[in-house]
Amino acid sequence: MTQYLLNINPIAILVHAAIPLTIILVYALVAIWAERKVAGFIQDRLGPMRVGGWHGWAQSIADLLKLIQKEDIIPADSSRFLFKFAPFMMFAASYAAFAVIPFSSSYIGSNINIGVFYLLAVTSVLTLSIIMAGWASNNKWSLLGGMRSAAQLVSYEVPTIATVLTVIVVTGSLNLMTITEMQSGNDILGFLPNWLIFQNPFLLVAFVIFFISILAESHRVPFDLPESESELVAGYQTEYSGMRWAMFMLAEYADMLLLSLLGATLFFGGWNSPFGEFMSGPFWSFFWFMLKGLLLVFVMMWIRWTLPRYRVDQLMYICWSILIPLSFINLVLVALWEVIF
Repeated sequence: MTQYLLNINPIAILVHAAIPLTIILVYALVAIWAERKVAGFIQDRLGPMRVGGWHGWAQSIADLLKLIQKEDIIPADSSRFLFKFAPFMMFAASYAAFAVIPFSSSYIGSNINIGVFYLLAVTSVLTLSIIMAGWASNNKWSLLGGMRSAAQLVSYEVPTIATVLTVIVVTGSLNLMTITEMQSGNDILGFLPNWLIFQNPFLLVAFVIFFISILAESHRVPFDLPESESELVAGYQTEYSGMRWAMFMLAEYADMLLLSLLGATLFFGGWNSPFGEFMSGPFWSFFWFMLKGLLLVFVMMWIRWTLPRYRVDQLMYICWSILIPLSFINLVLVALWEVIF
């Protein structure tokens, strides 16, 4: 073990840490701007148009500079250490999960054999950080938002894990790079990509359940009960300001990208080109992978400005009475399909 630690190159560690962080930061700035533009177009208006020239592309940068300058307010009766630590813990959990995401055919931060298990385990820390933020704020709205989030995340983790298990049953691997490599080529009917969503009809059902579950996991409408503005002001974020609030927002957008990239890896071939060997290679594989993930992020944004928010009882009914039974039945059907065909 000691010899292994001595052989670790610190420069390589910094590079592997910097690449996902750079992707997250650039993506967050673009995604915040894009969400405003999507909202504007859906509501028949323009959205940001002034800052930076073309369609207000620098609005997110201006907002970041504003947040950096804002006063860091800490409530007098709060638990100061936990209040300060919660946003960093939340972002660290989202950031650490990117270590096992295969960004291209030639780059993955850590190619471990239990990548899926690691990712699901690390993202579960998000629940703890949100409860910590809600409780430490000493605010009834924050605490209620934190408890709602705990109930929601714990509930919707069950169908998420069940749908991930369907992919593991088909591929026989927990390694995300291996799962991606098994989806290369255009072998289905001679022209369809060899992606898992085309290999088994029940995997399409699994993806629909997975996508609904990650909407709830990332607190997106119609599952944004932990921070519903009309009821809880801002939920567990109510007492936060400045950069600590920005950390929560960055973690939320990072979580959207993380879960979308996981969906692209498990169901849509990951970094594999939709045209087989054409337009493949390290650069193109990164391009296809990010395109698939960002398309799922766009659908999340689209849904936000289309559907109304569910009530708490409706949210729990959808999970425990519909998604969980359906996901386990679907898991059995996927296994039977693999055995028979």
